[in-house]
Amino acid sequence: MTAQDLALLTPEIVLAVYSIAALLGAVYTAKDALAPQITWATAAVFVGLAAWIATRGPGAEEAFGGLVVVDGFSRFAKAALLLSAAAVLAISQDYMTRRGLLRFEYPLLVALSVVGMMVMVSAGDLMSLYLGLELQSLALYVLAAFRRDSAKSTEAGLKYFILGALSSGLLLYGASLVYGYAGTTLFTGIFAAAGDGRAEIGLLIGLVLVASGLAFKVSAVPFHMWTPDVYEGAPTPVTAFLSTAPKIAAMALFARVLHDAFGGVVADWQQVVAVLALLSMFVGSIAAIGQTNIKRLMAYSSIAHMGYALMGLAAGTAFGVQAMLVYLAIYVAMSVGTFAFILSMERGGAPVVEIGALRMYARHQPGRAMAMLVLLFSLAGVPPFLGFFAKLYVLRAAYEGGLIWLAVGGVLASVIGAYYYLRIVYFMYFGEERGEPVEAGGGVVLWGALMASAAVMLVGIVNLFGIEGAAAAAATALVR
Repeated sequence: MTAQDLALLTPEIVLAVYSIAALLGAVYTAKDALAPQITWATAAVFVGLAAWIATRGPGAEEAFGGLVVVDGFSRFAKAALLLSAAAVLAISQDYMTRRGLLRFEYPLLVALSVVGMMVMVSAGDLMSLYLGLELQSLALYVLAAFRRDSAKSTEAGLKYFILGALSSGLLLYGASLVYGYAGTTLFTGIFAAAGDGRAEIGLLIGLVLVASGLAFKVSAVPFHMWTPDVYEGAPTPVTAFLSTAPKIAAMALFARVLHDAFGGVVADWQQVVAVLALLSMFVGSIAAIGQTNIKRLMAYSSIAHMGYALMGLAAGTAFGVQAMLVYLAIYVAMSVGTFAFILSMERGGAPVVEIGALRMYARHQPGRAMAMLVLLFSLAGVPPFLGFFAKLYVLRAAYEGGLIWLAVGGVLASVIGAYYYLRIVYFMYFGEERGEPVEAGGGVVLWGALMASAAVMLVGIVNLFGIEGAAAAAATALVR
């Protein structure tokens, strides 16, 4: 270990030290009385680290003998996940306070999970991969069960933990096979052992098992079974977090493993990823149609959207990775706004999650209804909103990668998925009002996040706020 190694890991070290210091400070002082300040301080640390990482110079460097890789791809992913985590903390603080859920552990668990995510996207070895993955997962298991007096929240945490342990077992068994056939856990060594399209069958079986473990983390079908129950049972701010930063980290890790370790056998893993993408798009789109709980609907929506992101990865090209990164950035922006709206849904001070409660919502809250309409149209991929260009990117990547059948499947799944988004729009503007109307709770932060997200879906069509070029540079750094 050298000073250079530690310097490359400075953002992760800073965040870890901050989390431990804040934890000790809160324990030995006023505890939960400091929770709001710790929440905002953690969000500020996230934003500061994102700016620091984004402005660091180009180039790729390794630390700890290849265990950690810091390049353009990891910097893009880290900046994106840090900003998304900061946004979720910002929109969740008021909600958690009003529900009596805001404890000082909440932002610190989020911070520790983000440390794991940052390690994940910089992993250059199967060991550092697993270390980051488990650090992220263990914190998320606790967050899912954060509402201790709720049976649904406890059930969500337990289901997530049990199925997460199963996925970790799959990943570890696959990693042991890869190590047995490659003789190393370093991605560079695995790349050399896999050769140029001549990988041994045992190595390919290991690859499939590792991919299965990672597919669980991105909620890809058929490893999606935990998602609806965990999204519904977890506190809504935790659900918002689960649908944003962890998705970026897991997809980035998926891309790094496939390209850095198995980039020489693209034809072998391309078929697996393409099938995962197709199943995720269709199962997510069809299963969401019958949902009445908006959090479960967003769970199936997340499954479908990860299918579109996997479509870009399945292309096996640098443009495919670029399309995946652009899609994830836009999806996270849409999700933050959508969950800001969901967090504001209440009646008589109590949270509301039933879709049917939104009937004639536009009559009472025309501004919020219009912003939500923009977000729903964007999620559905309706032009000219930004979500349309996100889907166009991944469809083009699949087409140029020779996966025409997958691109056609993506278009069909998008048409099916438009139904459940437009159904919410119908309820808000044309549904027959029943009972007391849904109120717009929350403070100015929720309103601002909703409006800003909707504005991004309109203004972003000009030049995608420059993420197109940054994503291209990140993809080029990964796919060599």
